[in-house]
Amino acid sequence: MKRIWPYLVPGVILALVGIVWTLQGFNVLGGSAMSGSPLWATIGPIVLAVGVVLIVIAIVIARRRKAG
Repeated sequence: MKRIWPYLVPGVILALVGIVWTLQGFNVLGGSAMSGSPLWATIGPIVLAVGVVLIVIAIVIARRRKAG
């Protein structure tokens, strides 16, 4: 039986970091060397997507554990 924590915790952290990096890349959050940088406007959504995938995996594992 798999646990969901190894997927859920990194997923949430990556999603939050991805959101911050995206906002910094689009210059919504200022005050950083990353602000207004197209590099972080690209990396941020990728990191966010990886985080969301990990969260979805954790949810699927939890539902399968309940069902079976």
